[in-house]
Amino acid sequence: MTAQVTTAALFDLDGTLVNTEIRNRALWRMFLEDHGITFDDTLLRSVVGRRGVDVIPEVLPGLDPQVVMEEIRSYYDHPDLPDIVPVPGAAELVARVAEQGAPLALVTSAQRWWAVERLTEIGVVEMVRTIVSAEDVTVGKPDPSGYLKAADLLAVDPAACVVFEDSLAGIAAARAAGMTCVAVATTHHPDELSHADLVVPDMSGIDWPLTELPAV
Repeated sequence: MTAQVTTAALFDLDGTLVNTEIRNRALWRMFLEDHGITFDDTLLRSVVGRRGVDVIPEVLPGLDPQVVMEEIRSYYDHPDLPDIVPVPGAAELVARVAEQGAPLALVTSAQRWWAVERLTEIGVVEMVRTIVSAEDVTVGKPDPSGYLKAADLLAVDPAACVVFEDSLAGIAAARAAGMTCVAVATTHHPDELSHADLVVPDMSGIDWPLTELPAV
């Protein structure tokens, strides 16, 4: 492999820093079944990593995405939903990147308030000063807009960015942005993530800077 000096780390949130995808699928299942829509795991897999406002027209055509999102948010505190837990090694990796002074950002399909709450829970909110959330782009993942915006805000070349992602949509966005991508196999089988540059089971043991990744 060709050594590559990297200058910036861009992190996804759900499924990458915090393990929320099982919870999100359970939430969507409750919501769809309450609307008389048969639970379909294939359908739910298609929403992973994408903005709600982008997938609602596909799942519930004809309804106002913003109205539907407000209703979905009413399920967030449902007692039967699984707990939110950190992805092993995630907070530690963010801290290592920050300690070395490397540019870092969060690029998430979630809204900013959700991102800030989750980052606070795992103790890295002060380290992640640049956040590109659902409200900051007009088109969400798999479009590369969010990652390109983060690179612009950090004043770094997209080719000098390493993205940490768990979803198919997120990996596609990172690759379309011309960035190196490390896939975290928390929500998909590793075989499904082969289009990433590297696949890891979680964030444990990942050092920074990364120098053993293939050049983009």
